Amino acid sequence: MNLQFWIIEDEQPAARRLAKMMEQLWPAATLAGTYASVADTVAALQQQPPPQLMLMDIHLADGNSFHIFQQTAVSCPVIFTTAYDEYAIEAFKHNSVDYLLKPVKEEELQTALNKYQRLYNQPAAVPDYAQLLRSLAGPGKSYKQRFAVRYGEHLKTIDTSGAAYFFTENKASFLVTHDGKKYIVDYNMDQLEQQLDPRRFFRINRQFIIAIDAIAEMLTYSKARVIITLQPASKLETIVSSERAAAFKQWLDDAPGE
Repeated sequence: MNLQFWIIEDEQPAARRLAKMMEQLWPAATLAGTYASVADTVAALQQQPPPQLMLMDIHLADGNSFHIFQQTAVSCPVIFTTAYDEYAIEAFKHNSVDYLLKPVKEEELQTALNKYQRLYNQPAAVPDYAQLLRSLAGPGKSYKQRFAVRYGEHLKTIDTSGAAYFFTENKASFLVTHDGKKYIVDYNMDQLEQQLDPRRFFRINRQFIIAIDAIAEMLTYSKARVIITLQPASKLETIVSSERAAAFKQWLDDAPGE
């Protein structure tokens, strides 16, 4: 059976690895497109016929891949992949082909492809992605209200409202408060991105998540990027990546003022 498929993945090594596994597991399959962002995937779906299957990472260069389904119709089955087991797995099992944790194992991908062949060999047999989004949202998603942090031999809690920004350095994640204090937090940046209210916080690049009220100044930079001055100031460079620039400007329009 021939198969046209796309890989939606912002990490090139992971995309190449998936393509190689697909070549081994399904020799008749053809990789018809590789996309690294929400924006590119939406544009591709609007400009050309969809593939028969998509292998889609949840965390993309310019945001959460669920935004794809909110912006355009997806009329083909999807196998989701992610590095973090933080979502409602049952929702994926019922409303997509499958849900695979990274690094994707060949035998698990084979199982997912077998499921695809068994359930979705008819063009009209497409999962209910609207139901998937409703299931993931739940009755009203709540976001993290505070963090337990350690300083010296003591523990204390920091309200999320007191966080100006989060950043990662030397494989550690830090919370910086509005009064300039810095604390280590026990979450990586991908986990923090999911736990923080997106109306107030935005991940400007792989290293920083900032609060709307921590922005002191913004200047345009090369390739549509934006350089940000934070308050309190950061010693590290804070530039909105080109992949996230459009989403950042939309967030500025939508984010509530203080």
